[in-house]
Amino acid sequence: MTDIADLSHPQAVAMEVLAAYAARKSLTPFSSRPGGLTLDQSTRVLPMLRAAFEARGEKILGRKIGFTNRSIWAQYGVDAPIWGYVTSATTHGLASLSTLPVRDFCEPRIEPEIMFGLKAAPSPDMDEDALIACIDWLALGYEVVQSPFPDWKFKPADTIAANALHGALLIGERHAFAPRAGAWRRELAGFTAQLYCNDRLIDSGGGAAVLDSPLLALRHLVGMLEHDPHNPPLAAGEIVSTGTLTKAFPVHAGETWHTAVAGIPLGRVDLRFA
Repeated sequence: MTDIADLSHPQAVAMEVLAAYAARKSLTPFSSRPGGLTLDQSTRVLPMLRAAFEARGEKILGRKIGFTNRSIWAQYGVDAPIWGYVTSATTHGLASLSTLPVRDFCEPRIEPEIMFGLKAAPSPDMDEDALIACIDWLALGYEVVQSPFPDWKFKPADTIAANALHGALLIGERHAFAPRAGAWRRELAGFTAQLYCNDRLIDSGGGAAVLDSPLLALRHLVGMLEHDPHNPPLAAGEIVSTGTLTKAFPVHAGETWHTAVAGIPLGRVDLRFA
């Protein structure tokens, strides 16, 4: 394992995270090292990661929210959502990239998610109607998450410092939000989702699992960023992936996964791993 960073220096932690992801190497959780990484220290790592992404030519496209599904909190030892950056190198349309190599990730897992595209910057004082007016489109797709910490054993500070365990974002068909905003609002809170591997049902969930609705997950992110002195608020044009609709599951080469939903007019999304 690689564990060389001085935890008091966010840049050193960020570089260790990036090196581990690049080489698909394991890390000793920062929280279990002498001194232990704190939550405040971990939020200071995120600007270092953003700067590193941009320095290597990536564009920040938005954020992913993690751990919005309360049913997985006990499994991972967390008790609140987190967030990380998604970039031009990690974000793809499912129509153009339907196969993903598992070798590109550390212990990858799949999460079906609702994604929003923002046409205006939301603010913490907005009511739900105003928040909805900031949304340009929504889509069903996948986030592939990964853990440089062996066997997915970590503390919340570790996950934040590791860019919220983001691996890849695969976006399905985008649907305009405004023409049926009221309907989307109702459906997002009540729709169901079924996750399949090789046509075998693996798990069921839905919008209510994501902080009661993906819209409420978006609101939660706005609130988190309001109290974050180290990272910028959401801006117009950003993509926000709102968290897994089911539990997250390990993936392996040769598997084909698909998600089907009911109660909301979004088509099935498929993803194959090589």
